[in-house]
Amino acid sequence: MDETIHLLELTSIAKALAIGLGVIGPGIGIGMIGRGAMEAIGRNPEASGKIMVPMLLVAAFAEALAIYALVIAFSIK
Repeated sequence: MDETIHLLELTSIAKALAIGLGVIGPGIGIGMIGRGAMEAIGRNPEASGKIMVPMLLVAAFAEALAIYALVIAFSIK
């Protein structure tokens, strides 16, 4: 009984670490993407339409990495 509770606690910690560490990279990446896009729009406001679409596409790819971390965390048994 006590070993089962210990195993559940370790599984919960593993899931939390998988999510926590898995979103650090995408979070930093999305911040850098946004910063670069805002700097580019600040320099050339007329190009905002050409900058926004690729920015959102790259941010979606970065966010997909965080979703993969979530899937891995849910697969830990």
